[in-house]
Amino acid sequence: MISGGLASFDPPSFADVEQAAERLSGRAIRTPLLENVQLNEICGGRVLMKAETLQRTGSFKFRGAFNLLSQIPEDDKAAGVVTCSSGNHAQGVASAASILGLKAIVVMPEDAPQIKIDNTRGYGAEVVFFDRNKESREEIVASISAGTNMTFAPPYDHPHTIAGQGTCGLEIAQQVDELGETLDNMLVCCGGGGLTAGVALALAEKSPGTKVYAVEPADFDDTARSLAAQQRVSNEAGHRSICDAILTPTPGEITFEINRKLVTDGLRVTDSEVRDAMRFAFNTLKMVVEPGGAVTLAAVLNGRVDTKDKVTAITLSGGNVDPAVFGSVLKG
Repeated sequence: MISGGLASFDPPSFADVEQAAERLSGRAIRTPLLENVQLNEICGGRVLMKAETLQRTGSFKFRGAFNLLSQIPEDDKAAGVVTCSSGNHAQGVASAASILGLKAIVVMPEDAPQIKIDNTRGYGAEVVFFDRNKESREEIVASISAGTNMTFAPPYDHPHTIAGQGTCGLEIAQQVDELGETLDNMLVCCGGGGLTAGVALALAEKSPGTKVYAVEPADFDDTARSLAAQQRVSNEAGHRSICDAILTPTPGEITFEINRKLVTDGLRVTDSEVRDAMRFAFNTLKMVVEPGGAVTLAAVLNGRVDTKDKVTAITLSGGNVDPAVFGSVLKG
């Protein structure tokens, strides 16, 4: 059984990313690497946007979820899977479980966007709520799975999950090569660090000269501060952000082990900058991007990294935003 004892797992390798790509072939979408003339003019270079908003379930999370669930041993499949997520991993697990014929239970915060709750249920998963300010989702998961053979599907800190997310980076490297370009910068939306770690693994092999940056909300910059300290540090309690999809308390153990070696630096953006980026995406790019998925766009629009005369790729990691929230953002 794939358990929650994460410390016993070794970090994934590039070979694991390649194997994940084989498992995901015909399942995950090879999302486009988009470009916009106005964005390039603003940034003074070439900005390439990996549109994971168009991925199955509306975010990159399907990649890692399917790669993990597809490797559950036969003897454990009947018990099903359990996970915890604010929404995108929830949908990824629910969808992957539906495809593979597995029962799924998802522990979600009470304040998760309604669209993510509805979609998770729509894929056939059972949803159990918790108060993220008072309760431990890990304890609830442990209570649900106690005495069963259920497989825990971690949202980011598992080698199979990381390797699956790494297929996003593998595609970016292939697509940049198809354009005949060399990638200078790679900006990745970062919560627990699974997508960042996976993309960094892929680029370390396929584009070793690329600088990889993790991008986080200003008050949830645990990865940036951990990279600076070279050890895992946590966020202070009590902060809030519009970027619900990437609000994790501490970097993952396995993800940080990878990121501290391969990530150049951590970048921070404010909620105000994220809202501006979401409006830019809608008005100029003609795209719906959720807050957590827009942090990289906010970073390049606000000059957090040098893009002049360079080729920079960014992940637009998800598009699952409540209509009411999105409407309020567009109104300014």
